Amino acid sequence: MSGVHVVKGPTVYDVAELAGVSIATVSFTFRQPHRVRQSTREAVLAAAQALNYLPSGNARGLARGRTGALGIYSFDFYFLDDPASAGGAGTRAAAPAGSDPNADYRVFPLYVDEVQRGVALECWRRGYTLMVGGGNRTTGRTAIADIAGQVDGLAVFPRTVPVEVLSLISRRIPVVELSEPSHDDSLHHVTVDNAAGMHALTTHLITAHGLRDLQFAAPRDPWSDFQLRFRGFQAALAEAGLPVPERPVTEGDGAPQSAEALAAALLAGGRLPDGIVCAHDEYALPLIDALLRRGVDVPGRVAVTGFDGIVAGRLQRPQLTTVRQPMEQMGRTAAAILIDGFEDRTLPPQSRQLPVEVVLRESCGCPPA
Repeated sequence: MSGVHVVKGPTVYDVAELAGVSIATVSFTFRQPHRVRQSTREAVLAAAQALNYLPSGNARGLARGRTGALGIYSFDFYFLDDPASAGGAGTRAAAPAGSDPNADYRVFPLYVDEVQRGVALECWRRGYTLMVGGGNRTTGRTAIADIAGQVDGLAVFPRTVPVEVLSLISRRIPVVELSEPSHDDSLHHVTVDNAAGMHALTTHLITAHGLRDLQFAAPRDPWSDFQLRFRGFQAALAEAGLPVPERPVTEGDGAPQSAEALAAALLAGGRLPDGIVCAHDEYALPLIDALLRRGVDVPGRVAVTGFDGIVAGRLQRPQLTTVRQPMEQMGRTAAAILIDGFEDRTLPPQSRQLPVEVVLRESCGCPPA
């Protein structure tokens, strides 16, 4: 090794000595700053800057058998109109910002964004960093392995990774499935009460607005979440003694173009119902636009509702009646389960079902929010 000169960088011990604090205080300053007094935090940061010190997450992980990071694996946002992509709610890929000035902002996976924000907030509160990755069932095996090898726990959106791959990963680190009912009892799971939420919304349309002819609109390849919502819809109709559709009406996979096709098909067939209950907001919003462009009064002629409670529903005119999921809380809950599961490997699989809230707005005939 002659001729090789190894330069050792500053360590946590050097920062602690210069700042006059313990190494634990230095660690808290970088990982959980809210636990350190401001004056102490400023002293540690000043010492780190003077020494040109940066904390190494990998080094911490090796020293303590952990990485101090969580991962979230989502849909690949750049599979533009790719039929092999995950499909379903919130998975429509969006071109990079600025590539299409006329692009509809509602094709972005806003539901995913809100859940991811919740994970990030809980990571910050608990002193963890967050790694984000994306893919689909055909591309996800390699990408998910890259992330799983660098984190202490992993949250995964549905239909992005085969369940057998998640089962293998869960042998080493805790894994939380988000949204759909679990297909593997060995995994942690966070979902919402889809059926109850849609039942409550449908019951409102029947009892408060006197609607009798209702249809349920969903993507052609619905997720389990959508199926549960459809069952809630059916149950509300049955309880009211109204005709119960055997299947949803559909004209595509949930993209704006599909809503256009659905509106055209309903009007061409001369069979416009009193209300259209959509499986999710990202189907309902462009459907309202498509109906309005064809001269259909929403909600005067037909009520339209959604499910999720994304921000875009408040921007729509008329404002969208929907069922709001606690998306941020879903993310926070998932992160908390992962951290607790890593710190206590005897923790049994957790299954959390969070409540939802019916949000009444203009698109069903209620006053604006």
